[in-house]
Amino acid sequence: MKPAIFATLLTSVLALSPQLSYADAANGPDYQTQAFDSAERTFPLFYEKLKERMPFSMGWEKNQLTPEQWRTQGLEKARELLLPYQDNTPFNPLVIDEVDRGSYVAQKVVFNISDESRVLALMLVPKGDGPFPAALFLHDHGSKFDIGKEKFVKTWNDEARLASSQAWADKFFSGKYPGDELAKRGYVVLSIDALGWGDRSVPEFATNSQQALASNLFNLGTSFAGIIALEDVRASEFLASQPKVDKTRVASIGFSMGAFRSWQLAALSDSITASIVDCWMGTMKGLMVPGNNQLKGQSAFSMLHPYIARYLDYPDIASLAAPKPMLVYAGGQDKLFPVDAVKSAFSTMHAVWKANNVEDKLQTKIWEDKGHTFTEDMQKESFDWLDKQFGL
Repeated sequence: MKPAIFATLLTSVLALSPQLSYADAANGPDYQTQAFDSAERTFPLFYEKLKERMPFSMGWEKNQLTPEQWRTQGLEKARELLLPYQDNTPFNPLVIDEVDRGSYVAQKVVFNISDESRVLALMLVPKGDGPFPAALFLHDHGSKFDIGKEKFVKTWNDEARLASSQAWADKFFSGKYPGDELAKRGYVVLSIDALGWGDRSVPEFATNSQQALASNLFNLGTSFAGIIALEDVRASEFLASQPKVDKTRVASIGFSMGAFRSWQLAALSDSITASIVDCWMGTMKGLMVPGNNQLKGQSAFSMLHPYIARYLDYPDIASLAAPKPMLVYAGGQDKLFPVDAVKSAFSTMHAVWKANNVEDKLQTKIWEDKGHTFTEDMQKESFDWLDKQFGL
């Protein structure tokens, strides 16, 4: 259409509609001149609108179901979105090295954690016939990738990793190896590397590879978080299958990202019968504040499941573990997890365990003087709690 004809037609329309102006015809003269929030430049300007559209449509507070019905439907949706596929590959384990640690034996064991991956794990086995209670230790993120399984269990014949893990233990665990501490109590302990840590890492993974790995896994039809979740389920099944393990007493234990993995696994795996969760809990919206690690493009991908916010919040997923016993710790000085977000999540969780008539099986605690840590006193208190749940 020629410009002159278009101008004539537009003038005619405006004449017939006196309320309409040239600016109105174009939805006003204003337009977006910046794309991100001014503080961190990680949120789009319209992120509050998007937050309002996070429905959590299957969350506990919105449901009209019995606890059993809610758990059944919620688990079906969680497994659909969190697990990329089902895997029943034979484990075919092989012990390749072991050392005597007095009351227990430390082993390096290789097994098929999935159809695609055969991995090296550290396993601690008490001496005697058993069966013994057991615990799967799930390591943190920490932006430290040279060690994974070694963060919880003391390694051997590897001086570089031993030095690295001891420094980690000194920083977060009061110089202790929590896996070894629990083995001294008579537990079979298994500690594995998540994809990207320890034997499954690469140089400079912290700065370059995490986001690229996550992008490529999306392209392959899965996710970084999904692979980790699937392998954690498989590791729990492997641990429960060990001849010296009492299948009715198998716990998941995690710190930081490992705590995320622990409550997630308690919900997803029938092999897990109790869980200890240290320093990772909050509502999704409550953690969505500038500067939070869950919003950063590197570390966050290991814990981000696409589309889960349409259906379930973090405390909802954790609550799918009810009526299993669960202990959840938070640090009052932990800058990664705002206390209000933690308290809101705890409130939802207690409501679910109460509805299941087992509120005494959920213990939550904010250590007011603690930051992001799992110190000796926290370990002792949580391990005493676990002994009690398992009748020890």
